Amino acid sequence: MILQIVLVLAAVAALVYFVRSGQNVGIRAGKRLAFGAFVLVNIYAVLRPNDVTWVARHLGIGRGTDLVVYLLVVAVVFGMLNSYLRDREISQHLTNLARQLAIRDAELARREDELAARLDQTATVVRTEVPVASTVTGANGTTAHGAGTNGAGVHHTGTNDTGTNDTGTAGTPPPADPPDPAAPARAERAAGE
Repeated sequence: MILQIVLVLAAVAALVYFVRSGQNVGIRAGKRLAFGAFVLVNIYAVLRPNDVTWVARHLGIGRGTDLVVYLLVVAVVFGMLNSYLRDREISQHLTNLARQLAIRDAELARREDELAARLDQTATVVRTEVPVASTVTGANGTTAHGAGTNGAGVHHTGTNDTGTNDTGTAGTPPPADPPDPAAPARAERAAGE
């Protein structure tokens, strides 16, 4: 009698754990019903062993214990097959995921290479289209003659009108002269003379 109580409590605990487990969301309803029915049949078999023997004799099996063992073998085989199929499905999903990631990474690498090639081509076009500056006019009206640059920010050194060295940065325009309010009047006087 004590063993029957322990077995029934174990079956009820397994059923409660299965029902309350958060992982059963992905389990199909048929599997849930089959497990519940299996647990209920086991509880009935523990509580009424004579009925199991009667069912076993009508099925051509000598004892109820043998019937229970046979049913457990079928249940274990079913569980193993279910686990195998689930593992195979997960493996297939992982393979597909790895394949998709590899394709995506290859596509990204190809796009990066194309972008780098376009940037190189654009930089080459820009370098060939920017004129070389050989004369820079300073704020004080002096003109510096030097080696010039291609506009890439390379320093140049030259000699200004006064004969002193003048160092500037290529690609940087000279500072703008402040507007002279008397310039229009001087221009008119010069035109009138």
